[in-house]
This record gives sequence, structure tokens and C-alpha cells, in this order.
Amino acid sequence: MASRLTNRRRFLGLAGAATALAQVPGERPARAAGVEVLNPRGRVPLSFIIDDSTCLVNLNRFAIPQFRAAWADGSYSQDWRKMPLEIPDDFVRRFGEWCAEQGVKGKYSIVPYPACVGRLDRELPGWTVEEVEASLRLVRTLMMPNWDIHPEMVTHTRVIDLSTGHPYPHRNLKFMENWYWTGGRSVDEIAAYLKYALTILKNVDLPCEGITTPGGFGNDALPQLAQASLEACRDVFRTEIPHYFRHAFSKGPESVAPRVEYVSGLNGPDPRCVVSIIACTGDWTGNWDATQQPRPDLFITPDLKSGRLVEVIERGEPACLLAHWTGIHHNGAELGFRAFQEVVRRLNARYDNLLWMKLCELARYWAARELTAVQREGSRVVLRAPYACPAFTLRVTSPGRPPLALEAEGKRRPLREVRGMKQLEAGTWTRDGGAVAAAFDLPKGSSALVFGG
Repeated sequence: MASRLTNRRRFLGLAGAATALAQVPGERPARAAGVEVLNPRGRVPLSFIIDDSTCLVNLNRFAIPQFRAAWADGSYSQDWRKMPLEIPDDFVRRFGEWCAEQGVKGKYSIVPYPACVGRLDRELPGWTVEEVEASLRLVRTLMMPNWDIHPEMVTHTRVIDLSTGHPYPHRNLKFMENWYWTGGRSVDEIAAYLKYALTILKNVDLPCEGITTPGGFGNDALPQLAQASLEACRDVFRTEIPHYFRHAFSKGPESVAPRVEYVSGLNGPDPRCVVSIIACTGDWTGNWDATQQPRPDLFITPDLKSGRLVEVIERGEPACLLAHWTGIHHNGAELGFRAFQEVVRRLNARYDNLLWMKLCELARYWAARELTAVQREGSRVVLRAPYACPAFTLRVTSPGRPPLALEAEGKRRPLREVRGMKQLEAGTWTRDGGAVAAAFDLPKGSSALVFGG
């Protein structure tokens, strides 16, 4: 049974990495020698990816019996009847306020039709209309400033027949979102399903720039999933840079940097791409069904010297932590929340060069990082960007004289010198050995970093 439980989100190691890399990268621009795009402000991005969250409904209470019926072999024997019906809004509030105080950002799923209990834009049996609206309002006002909102497909359990709005009558793995429905499906079929989920959240004023897959959704249709994510987010929300969360590499040397895929139209008015966000950890905050004790030491050890986060941060790659809302709440014991608080305390004790980012911010930075054309022309570094990007950061070797300004649309914006890399922010530069590093808000289109002369 354990293998089936962990397969809800396949934690890919090196053996699975080749599958994740099989996506089409698409176009890439020219890049001059001697110019390197750094992490934003020269810092290491962090993000906290939370799955299985929604408004009020404790997803496990209603999902586990549906999982058990689909397997029909005695799997998923957890005593779901002892689980609370609700993860209350006062817990959301305490969690969100603490994270805001600490600067934590990330992704927070809102399952639109959780475990077939009810649609958030219509009726959620067991809760009043006023309670549902108050819960949605809390997400809009407290969570959305620091968290991307994603649908985690439609129900996170049974597949919905889009022609009726009801679950298919079949209770097998082929008709469960977590397992095999996507096998053999076209881009258009998967995109239609994603759009159904996104539309429910649009109806309740929860804008989305990306999607999260539940369990194994898309494992057997990775190219179609990526393209469908691109199409669905653009169609429903006019998203400029769609992203999706499907993969987690919880160990090994495989890169966990975002993958910018299916790039086209870089030289035209409508550039297109989709970004695959990759988590770097397992769920070590209590697991999705709250059957495990949290293991914060796997993220970072008490002596601050090792753990998966240390490994990834030290190689300078974005460190996206993975957890499940149901494990963070831990049936009211809040063990996962306390474990995460300890992880943040340890990270703060060891590092002073981290930058918490939402997934949409991470996706935008990586798209700009990989898709901005860079040329050196005398005392200028000329940039052509398909996307605007805050705090875009370059390292330029042998620059001659220091950078004076960013030039765009006929205007020059002076850059201010700071003492070192840790003081970098948008509109500044610093010396870095025989090079200089500069951070600035990159505009869409043409611009230039102008050096003295």
C-alpha cells in the first residue's frame, strides 16, 4: 500500500528525470559571451508549494473512501471517519499571518470541486453560503498577496464528465484524476479539463497563472500536459507566462531549476512559453494523510549543516519545498505547521541570501533569464526581452567602466552603487571581482545597460 500512497505524486529521482526532461524547449535567443544572468538580486529563491488545500473541506475525509473504491483491493484503509470534516479558517488565518510575518511565499492549491463534495462557485453541502464566501474572501485578502492560487485539477478524486458536470459512473483508476485518465488524451482534451477547473476559480474571483496536478495526473501524457497548461491558462486568464507544478526531485544531483518549455514567437508581438516548476523535497511535514510524523531534519538538520535544502541552496538553485495542507493541519494537531516553522527558523539561522518568491514570480524570472537576447555593443549591453521582469540581475565581465544607467524608451535611469552582492536591489550595481553585477527592472522589448564612456 505504501507504494500506492507515495505514487499520488511521483517523487522522481534520476531514473525519472529523463522523462521530465522530454519536453520541447522551443526557441532560444542569442547570448553574448561575458554576460551571465544571475539569480534575482544575486540571491537563492525559495518557495513553499502546498498541495491538497481548498476552502473548508478536509480533503482526506472525503477522498480516502473514493481512493479505496478505485483500487478495490483493500488499499487506503486509513480510518477516514475519525478525521475532521473541516480545516477551519482560523487555522488558515494563523498560518497565513505567520508566513506573511516571515516573508514566506509560494503556491496554495484551491481544489475547485473538492472530492465531489460541492463546487465552490455553486454549493458546498455542509457549509452555508456565508461560510463559503467568508473562506474565499480570506484566501483573496490574506493568501493571494503572497501565494499563487492553483486548481489541483477539478475534484482531486473522480474525473468529471464535462458534458454533465457530474463524475463518471466508473469507480476505477482510469476515471480517477490521480491515476490514469490522461493516458492517450490529446492536448485539446486535457486543456478542456484544465479550463473547466480554472473557470470555477475564475467564477469566485481567484485568478490563477498556473495549475497543479493531483497525484499521477499527466504522468502518462507529459508533453500534452505542458501544452494544455499553456493553452488553458492563456484562454481562461490571459496569462502571459503560464506555469505548472508536476515534478518533484527529492534527492540526487538532477537540476531542480524551472524548465522553460514550448517557447515560440520570441521575435513577434505574442511570445509564448510554459514553465515547469520542480519541487526539490519530499513531503516531510506530515504526509498527505497525516499518518507520518514530520521530519524537519530532512529539510535542514538541527546543526544547520546538511539536509536537502542545504544541498540545493548551496548549488544556487531555487529550493521549492513540498507539503500537503492536510499534513500541515495534521487533523488538528498542527504538527506539520510546527515542523515548517522550525525549518524556516533554521534557514534564517544559516542563510542571509535567500529570497522567497511565488511560483509565478519564479516562472517569470526564469522565462526572462532564458529568453532575453543579450548582445555587447561597445560600452553597452543591449537586451531584447519578450517579458518584463523585476530585479533582473546580470553579471558582466571585463566591463571597463562601471554601469551608469539603464536605457529604455529613450530615457536613462541611473544605477546606484552598493557595497556588495547582498545589498543588491533593483536599480543598483556592485563590483564583483573583475566583473560588475547590476540589478534592474527589465522592461519588455529593447533596453540597454549603459557603461561609462
